[in-house]
Amino acid sequence: MSTTGAPLSGNQKRKMKSAARLYAVQALFQMEQTGQTAEGVVREFLDHRFGTAFEEDGAEMIEGDAELFRKLVADAVNYQARIDQMTDRALVAKWPIARIDPTLRGLFRAAGAELIQSNTPPKVVISEFVDIARAFFPEGREPKFVNAVLDHIAREARPEAF
Repeated sequence: MSTTGAPLSGNQKRKMKSAARLYAVQALFQMEQTGQTAEGVVREFLDHRFGTAFEEDGAEMIEGDAELFRKLVADAVNYQARIDQMTDRALVAKWPIARIDPTLRGLFRAAGAELIQSNTPPKVVISEFVDIARAFFPEGREPKFVNAVLDHIAREARPEAF
């Protein structure tokens, strides 16, 4: 939301959507770790993390797109079984989704929700969530892993886009 009342630029809207995706991954992680409901964690995030720009780990974050955030969390919960099955098919047989890092599980669920329930081009979704993986795992191989898994999920969910 703009504090000046001026319309948001395309770049501001894009940044707000990126922030909403990051928040969705964090919210899904938090739900898994604490047992909170989707409604409770969404309310907490909207009350305490949305609304103003702030700095997190030295990086400036802007307000997230609340509508996208709500949709990603709700769709990740509502379609979790389908998303997890698609993720399992993308993973090596010895590494089912239950064995991977909980941050990556949240990321795959949020990205999977967007891939199956939105019109956002799959390449955009993949790029956005690979960037989130880089934020969480700056020194690791996880971003490449995320790229490969999301590419597989996207091709299954939206084959017409490829």
